[in-house]
Amino acid sequence: MRKYWETPANAAGEDARAREEMTSRVPDSVSLGGVRIAPATLLAPMSGITDTVFRRFIRNLGGCGLIMTEFTSADGMLRDKRMRGRYLHFYEDEHPISAQLFGSDAQVMAEAARMVEGLGFDLVDLNLVCPAKKVVKCNGGSGLLRDLPAIGRIFQAVRAAVKIPFTVKFRLGWSDDEIVCVELARLAENCGLAAVALHARTREQGYSGQARWEWIAAVKNAVKIPVIGNGDIRMPEDAAAMVSTTGCDAVMIGRTAASNPWIFRQIAQYTATGAYTEPSEADRYEMIRTYFQMLIEEELPGAEGKMKQFCSWFTHGVANSAGLRKAVYESHSGPEILARVDEFFSTRLSRDVACNVSD
Repeated sequence: MRKYWETPANAAGEDARAREEMTSRVPDSVSLGGVRIAPATLLAPMSGITDTVFRRFIRNLGGCGLIMTEFTSADGMLRDKRMRGRYLHFYEDEHPISAQLFGSDAQVMAEAARMVEGLGFDLVDLNLVCPAKKVVKCNGGSGLLRDLPAIGRIFQAVRAAVKIPFTVKFRLGWSDDEIVCVELARLAENCGLAAVALHARTREQGYSGQARWEWIAAVKNAVKIPVIGNGDIRMPEDAAAMVSTTGCDAVMIGRTAASNPWIFRQIAQYTATGAYTEPSEADRYEMIRTYFQMLIEEELPGAEGKMKQFCSWFTHGVANSAGLRKAVYESHSGPEILARVDEFFSTRLSRDVACNVSD
């Protein structure tokens, strides 16, 4: 199944199917166990990225139906109150919001899910995706994909422990020789889960290679609960093509949201009109400044490091931005980083104004 960026609109020999994919739309909403997600777009949980600042930042930009926490160790959150404060803190304007947990012990997972429900989250999600060796070594994340009976025990324990919708995100399987996504989706449905999300790569792939959307279609054909597709959505047309070619009920976006936080708003525009706007340089400046200011005000641990990390992503494609990134990396505080951003964009935008006047 081809992504839009593999078959651009002006490509020679474009066929009818490709054109059909480009004119499809992401659903206006999806119901996950009674929680209405509108539009049917979800921010994927990402370690080190989807903290409360980034989630609210995405929410304020518009177009995202559901935001999710960073994946959180169920065992760790039960043992350490500081972990709960760091990973599971959220504000009222973040609803609807889902907490994602990982772990391998069914009773620990159930107790952690009860805690999540008590904290006021709208949904709880099980991570069977993370390919990190330190997580897999403890039989967490995608490490559990080789033990469907253990997954079934977790499904049953968590489902019995909470009333809020329970969902799961998983990969195709451990490897090409161990594809279990269809069987796993059926197990989730039989255990009463509200929805499944498939990242269409194996654990062995990690984040390399291409997502195989045909397996999202296979999962959709196998179950009646909502299926959320994830993988290789780089632009709004990709989201529409995924829905068209797989029949999935919603789309989840991860890494693209970190480099293009407007993606959800662009999908909403594309759904409504068939077109979408690209951010101007002034828009990009406002976006960077807003996010960095939010990080400073929240006083999260490692805020300066995140500002340096995101500066590289947010300035991708901006002319002469290497100088800005260098200045940011050499800065020693949040306010100093913000000052460097202001200096860079103020100079560029004032130059643009002067050029327009002279023209």
